[in-house]
Amino acid sequence: MLKDHAAALASPDYRRSPVPRYLQIAGVIRRRIEDGVWGPNEKISTLQELEAEFRVARVTVRQAVEVLQSEGLVRRIQGKGTFVSGSVEEKRWLKLDLKWHSLAGTIGANVPRFLPVSANPPAPAIRPEDGETASSYRYLESVQSRRGQPYSYARVHFDERLYALAPERFDREPTISVVATLEGLTVTKARQSFIVGTVEPRVANLLATGIGFPTVEAHLVITDATGVVIYVADIIYRGDCVQLDVDLLG
Repeated sequence: MLKDHAAALASPDYRRSPVPRYLQIAGVIRRRIEDGVWGPNEKISTLQELEAEFRVARVTVRQAVEVLQSEGLVRRIQGKGTFVSGSVEEKRWLKLDLKWHSLAGTIGANVPRFLPVSANPPAPAIRPEDGETASSYRYLESVQSRRGQPYSYARVHFDERLYALAPERFDREPTISVVATLEGLTVTKARQSFIVGTVEPRVANLLATGIGFPTVEAHLVITDATGVVIYVADIIYRGDCVQLDVDLLG
């Protein structure tokens, strides 16, 4: 009886998640590498061992390993097996400490790649408690990268009146870093909420991940001294690079 119970605990029910099994298995292996279960240049479990452990078909295990190989996390050597790459970088390098100016500085450290947008963008998601709606908003979409690796996709609405104050900066810098440093602008409210989700096809392509890859999705709303919502952003981060750092006494 106890043996059967232990077996059930050791074999997760992949049907409980909408994420494909091979991505779930890739996530487990990725986490083991990040936790140091296998070090740089060390051989990981064989396909046969992974097949037995996860109780899935060999093709599913192969797909999981191919995902990690495409990320540069492992390499396969014909006839020898699969090995961890020579240097495993700290994946959760994006530490969000959830303070307004720190957040603006972290996001503003990289140059965004702005994307073409439709002529009829969606309206910003503003609740009555957020503040008054501006008369018009400018809409942007962008992808942020670090060392050539995309890590976030942002959809941003900001008060059209702000653009005239620094058009050149808004055209080349992350919008939040410009808003945070505009002279004469006073921010009285900045709220951010998070959900954990999975990536859909278009964003998966932009972030160079597989469909269903874990994400951290942030909704950020900024209000000025007059009570007008001047900035609304929905940012999707790759789940494998984010670490939330909260000062509970701050």
